[in-house]
Amino acid sequence: MASLSFAPFVRQLIANAKIASLSDYGAGKQNLSKALEAEGVRVDYHPYDPAFPQYGPARSADLVCCIDVLEHIEPEFLDNVLDELRNLAARLGFFSIHTGPAIRLLADGRNAHLIQKPSSWWLPKLCQRFEVEHLQKVQGGFFVIVSPRAAV
Repeated sequence: MASLSFAPFVRQLIANAKIASLSDYGAGKQNLSKALEAEGVRVDYHPYDPAFPQYGPARSADLVCCIDVLEHIEPEFLDNVLDELRNLAARLGFFSIHTGPAIRLLADGRNAHLIQKPSSWWLPKLCQRFEVEHLQKVQGGFFVIVSPRAAV
């Protein structure tokens, strides 16, 4: 549901940067696509979510959105996911990250937010792969607009 609250930011980014394609990494039920369509935004939309194999593999796009997903990644896989996001983002990324606990627990009793770290912990990881164009604190976390650095 977080995609709905961030849709206005994404809409503005699409308009300002003249984005033609969007990869929704962790698309869930594609709420971002629905919200953008409701606002009249037309973009080549590519959903990806491992919980929905019918979406197919993650695809490169002008803009990669990863909304309230990264905090759910197993810590030992985070670097791989961030590398993949860098490789998918042809021009920009929009990532929102929740920094506190989730309401829900996993079946094994762990909090669904497997990584509960402040923005100061996330920034070095992001800066290894991206130029941070904008960072904004929001309730419960922050979001960034980034551009990919060349892979080393």
